[in-house]
Amino acid sequence: MKNFMMIFIGADYADLGLSPEELQNRMGKWFAWGNKMEQAGILRGGEALTSQIRRITGENRTVTDVTSAEVKEIVGGYYTVEAKDFDAVQQIAQDFPDYDLGGTVEIREVMVFDR
Repeated sequence: MKNFMMIFIGADYADLGLSPEELQNRMGKWFAWGNKMEQAGILRGGEALTSQIRRITGENRTVTDVTSAEVKEIVGGYYTVEAKDFDAVQQIAQDFPDYDLGGTVEIREVMVFDR
């Protein structure tokens, strides 16, 4: 078994103008998906991320604060799961709640280094 990250990319909920009821319904879908992975024993962690972004770039370490309105898509969070391979994680990702909002799941294998 290997560890994989599912990285969630899409628009910020605040920018989509979701009603409080729509937001609550969507959070219920997220909690249900997380609980499903917990019960299957494959969830290793994860976090939701705020839409505030600070970038530090280049040799001069230029600092820029970016709002979600300035970028087309943001990384909204991630889950780390344990699975056999990419195909298994792709199957897990079928329940991602934000496909209907144009969201994307990017799957990346966690690199393991010998020490």
